[in-house]
Amino acid sequence: MTSPPQNTTPAGHAEPARAPHPAARPVSRRPVHLGLVLAVLATSVFLSALDVFIVNVALAPIGQGVGETSLSKLSWILNGYAIVYAALLVPAGRLTDRFGGRTGFLLGLAVFTAASVGVAASGDLWVLVALRFLQAAGAAVLTPASLGLVLTTAPPARLTRYIQIWAASGSLAAAAGPVVGGLLVQVAWQWIFLLNLPIGVAALVLAARLLPHGRPSGDARMPDLLGGALLAVAIGSLALGLVQAPAWGWGAAPTLGSFALTAVALVLCLLRSARHAVPVVDLRLLRNPVFAWAGVATLLFYAAFAVQLLGLTLWLQQEWHWSAIGTGLGVAPGPAMVFVASAAGRRLARRLPVGVVAALGAALVAAGTAWLALAADGHLDYATDILPGWLVAGVGVGLALPTLISSATADLPKDKASTGSAVVTMAGQVGNVIGVSVLVVLLAAGAPGRAAHTFSHAWWTSVGIVALSALAALGVTPRRKAAVPDPGNVAG
Repeated sequence: MTSPPQNTTPAGHAEPARAPHPAARPVSRRPVHLGLVLAVLATSVFLSALDVFIVNVALAPIGQGVGETSLSKLSWILNGYAIVYAALLVPAGRLTDRFGGRTGFLLGLAVFTAASVGVAASGDLWVLVALRFLQAAGAAVLTPASLGLVLTTAPPARLTRYIQIWAASGSLAAAAGPVVGGLLVQVAWQWIFLLNLPIGVAALVLAARLLPHGRPSGDARMPDLLGGALLAVAIGSLALGLVQAPAWGWGAAPTLGSFALTAVALVLCLLRSARHAVPVVDLRLLRNPVFAWAGVATLLFYAAFAVQLLGLTLWLQQEWHWSAIGTGLGVAPGPAMVFVASAAGRRLARRLPVGVVAALGAALVAAGTAWLALAADGHLDYATDILPGWLVAGVGVGLALPTLISSATADLPKDKASTGSAVVTMAGQVGNVIGVSVLVVLLAAGAPGRAAHTFSHAWWTSVGIVALSALAALGVTPRRKAAVPDPGNVAG
């Protein structure tokens, strides 16, 4: 289950900001080995999703390695990635349209791989966070470019199947990430990032040889990069104010200044989006109620899930003193259920309104999290007090998240569908940042010696947020009859 991933996974990927124009079909005269092309594209997306889940489990070992124990500071390893990814996703999709999917894919993968090596070599927390920014920038270019290439290289008869395989790579990363991270940390925390080097280089070599050259799409307009920067400032200053407020004081000047900067940057971003020809957020999309409710529900869902996932990871490591590999094995069953439940969600969506399916999934996440919260005040046993709730929550994520993201564009014009999907996924990443920040605040406010009560409070907070998401999800059912949304069309 993720904070990035979406056949999707809780860490997230998205469709490109614009659907590839028919003119962007490959023009290379060399025979294209389509199976290998798909494998390279899916593997690269798998890497970027895997990185999110590995870092969740390895947060404490990384902190030990860089000499930092403060959760408020370590949270920037997660938040920094999500902030940059959210802010650059739509502009990056537009840029890949402008310069071509092959160029965007190679550039994004190269930046992601190189930044991974830099992160592994970092001995300072803030250098590491800065390089995580660079990783996120690479992933923001890589993800829409890879999906665009799937769309333009897949045989028409196999298009849906190719998209499903591409999207499933994110779910596979969600299930494998905790265990892989736990195993690699046994050697050294740096290996969770160095793993990207051999796979990334191999993918680059194959991509350079196999990916067809294609014409960029017809839209040559530059995206609103300044608007993206303003969005990053707004999200980052909000996270800064939240995580530092317990130390600074809620009424202190730095805290109030952070929140004021959030408001100013957000207003400026919205003003630019209202006037720019290629905005980071197309405000006209918000007039569509299905799209608007999907964005709200997705943001709340990600916020609740971030509290739940990171909270469980920290509980296992800090309170039970489980090793990284033990924590990975303990966390893995939940994400593993996402892949299974998403298939059930597709079948349910043929019989029930999609809003009901998404709301049902969110309700299951609330029930699973409530199970953890109720047990947390007592003597916890993993098999009876954690695993059942975690499995139920995993099923809920598999039902809700793919349905929310794939249904968001059902009522939009076809030429707005890809941009709409990217914006909703961006909302999810913003929710992830808020959720991590809220958890940091709740844990910092907990009374010493009452860890069980503190974590219980955090999980009850998650229950409340995801319940609101379930209510918002009811508005996601399209007003007009549309094709059953296919979660395979989503990456995160």
